[in-house]
Amino acid sequence: MTMTTNNPGGQPSFSLHRNSFGRLVLTGADGVAHDNVIPVRAFPVSAPDGGLSVVSSDGHELVWIDRLEQVGAEVRKLIEEELASREFMPEISRIVGVSTYATPSDWTVQTSRGVTTFTLKGEEDIRRLPNSALLIADSHSIQFLVRDLKALDKHSRKILDRFL
Repeated sequence: MTMTTNNPGGQPSFSLHRNSFGRLVLTGADGVAHDNVIPVRAFPVSAPDGGLSVVSSDGHELVWIDRLEQVGAEVRKLIEEELASREFMPEISRIVGVSTYATPSDWTVQTSRGVTTFTLKGEEDIRRLPNSALLIADSHSIQFLVRDLKALDKHSRKILDRFL
């Protein structure tokens, strides 16, 4: 099934569909088909609903989309499905506990995907982001997001203060 954008808001016309292998195929306004394209958010943490690019398998931008709302619902669904299959960044909603206040330490956290435990190698693996957000990398380079430090419970903020 092929979906074509309505060209709303001046967006370039293109069609998007999945091939028999389940990979995305973009056909531009010029009729050229590009196999195995990948949607990439410009700012996945700070502006996840903002712009995104659809790039070729060799990383060249084929289409820029200012906002997903500007494309048709079926194209948006394909793009969102592809993004969801590639993006894995659980959000921490609560820090249950840490094994020690020295690093490396094991952290048990409540995330958007359930309770998990990970190892924090060092304080440098906690990065501050705009709007009181944090990005925490575990020893396997999995990124955990704290969307708003101020929204965490007192216990979680107290633990984080020891590492920041």
